[in-house]
Amino acid sequence: MSVTTNSLVAKAKKFGAPAAAAAAVILSASFLIGYTAHAAGNAVAPNGAAAALSGGAPMNDSSVSSLVSLDNAVEAVAARVTPAVVNVAVTARVSDKEAGGDDDGQDSGGQIPQSAIPPEFRRFFGPMGNGQNPQSQIEHGIGSGIIISPDGYIVTNNHVVDGATQVRVTLNDRRVFPAKVVGVDKLNDLAVIKINANNLTTVAWGDSTKLHPGQTVLAFGSPFGYFQFSVTRGIVSALDRPNPYSDDPRKPGDYIQTDAAINPGNSGGPLVDAHGELVGINTFIITNNGSFAGAGFAIPSQIVRASAESIIKDGTVHHGYLGISMNDVTPDNSSFFNLPDATGAIVSQVTPDSPASRGGLKSGDVLRELNGVNIRNGSQLQVAVSQTAPGSDIKLGILRDGKPETLTLKVGEYKGDKQVADNEGGGSQQRGRLGLGVGDVTPDMRQQMNIPSQVKGAAVQSVRPASPAEDAGLAPGDVIQEVNRKPVANAEQFANDVHSVPAGKDILLLVWSHGGASYRVVHPAQNNQNGE
Repeated sequence: MSVTTNSLVAKAKKFGAPAAAAAAVILSASFLIGYTAHAAGNAVAPNGAAAALSGGAPMNDSSVSSLVSLDNAVEAVAARVTPAVVNVAVTARVSDKEAGGDDDGQDSGGQIPQSAIPPEFRRFFGPMGNGQNPQSQIEHGIGSGIIISPDGYIVTNNHVVDGATQVRVTLNDRRVFPAKVVGVDKLNDLAVIKINANNLTTVAWGDSTKLHPGQTVLAFGSPFGYFQFSVTRGIVSALDRPNPYSDDPRKPGDYIQTDAAINPGNSGGPLVDAHGELVGINTFIITNNGSFAGAGFAIPSQIVRASAESIIKDGTVHHGYLGISMNDVTPDNSSFFNLPDATGAIVSQVTPDSPASRGGLKSGDVLRELNGVNIRNGSQLQVAVSQTAPGSDIKLGILRDGKPETLTLKVGEYKGDKQVADNEGGGSQQRGRLGLGVGDVTPDMRQQMNIPSQVKGAAVQSVRPASPAEDAGLAPGDVIQEVNRKPVANAEQFANDVHSVPAGKDILLLVWSHGGASYRVVHPAQNNQNGE
């Protein structure tokens, strides 16, 4: 479950998460929410232990030298970076339509702009706005940022400053400056703002491509808006995490995962390595309750630096795009494509009249190399393509039906919602070992579900709970276009194709869902051989 919010909150209140929301949610760590302070109390030790603690001699330096050295190192990094960290306060005017919402009777914990929350999650946040002006409302929020030049250029998240009418920056020395938004990169959720100041402390750029899981990192920012210029320590938990946002699968992903505590208000703050160099910009957390739960995510500096330099130079960012949807190669699906290993990305959809279609890419092609460099997964390719200048030529090494080929494509320019360049990771009824009912795609269904005319196959009409189909993510309204890489014309052919698969064998489906196609591996039930 993914929930994104921007920084705009009218006032701090208690943040109430519904008890029924059992799945994890994704929160952009910028908005100001209330919190509850818990007193630590006085620990009660056993009598003997208390006496020993009060009368024991301090430990000598040699016995704790490693810890002292670690402390000294962390203190040195924090002292170096903190003067470059800023607090970003935003005022914005939003319309009632953007701020309004349905009241489910729960206290939302503050006015979070509804425009930033996917419709399916708005009920969790209660009524929006301040109730004073039904046409236009003033909202406020807090985020963080990092100074990247002595003359006042600052990097933060786009969702921190989105819709801002006023931005104010507080430096570590408590000086406050008005700031202007120089430009934004909405695709990567980045923004550059500028204050009129000189001789500012900056942070050096690090190389996020050289990070490894287990490395020490520090996160800086203003958690909950109250605790400005905080620092937390952790490690790189994982790299190359995919895009978790269901609202826009075109976002490249490639996030750094860390257990350094990141909370609401930390959005736009820096993540630095042991040398105090900027390796990421903190942007969201995954949590069950709205607060940090050990999984924070940062945009890697290789993306941040390219976007920031482009914004400072040109005021905007031009992203390359190909016009494809992809699935990562996995051990489950690799055997269906005659692959020697489980690396690369599978093309599941090619947008008509796109750079990919003009360059000869086809659904089912497996992308293995980009300009001679091996492709690990779809996220890696997305990042590389998005940072390629539109109009440039790239060479893609592919496997088509198990045979290697090289294609030359001219990269197009990403322009918005109608262009596809994503990495998705989604008659009579007949039911059986897959646990789904299917029917033919009718004209009425095309109109109701917005199914394009070129999408043909068998329409999913029902999915049995806890079935192989549900496990594979199929849902009513999906259209099954292929079975084991063989095109499906209608429901009857789908049933015949499924019946022809030997018992115990996995089935590869190409599924159109919510405007895009992706491959799904289904593990059929073993005890039912009738229907699907």
